[in-house]
Amino acid sequence: MEQEKFDQEVARRSALIYLPISLGAALLFLLAASVPGAYPLVAKVGGVVWVGLLSLIVSMPLVTARVKKQLRAKTSIT
Repeated sequence: MEQEKFDQEVARRSALIYLPISLGAALLFLLAASVPGAYPLVAKVGGVVWVGLLSLIVSMPLVTARVKKQLRAKTSIT
């Protein structure tokens, strides 16, 4: 597998993992903010966006490194 295809595969597989993680964290935040019901809509939406972005920033390098390591072991590319 050439390097460009390898990088594309890593990016595709990683995105299929870290995007649902981020969306799940954002939805959990929305659920947690909606249960008491004391927060205005703009605070809930702002919190959802903030949590989604932060979880994306944190999970992206972690997941990408793990996927790259696993795919490299399968294809033996250094």
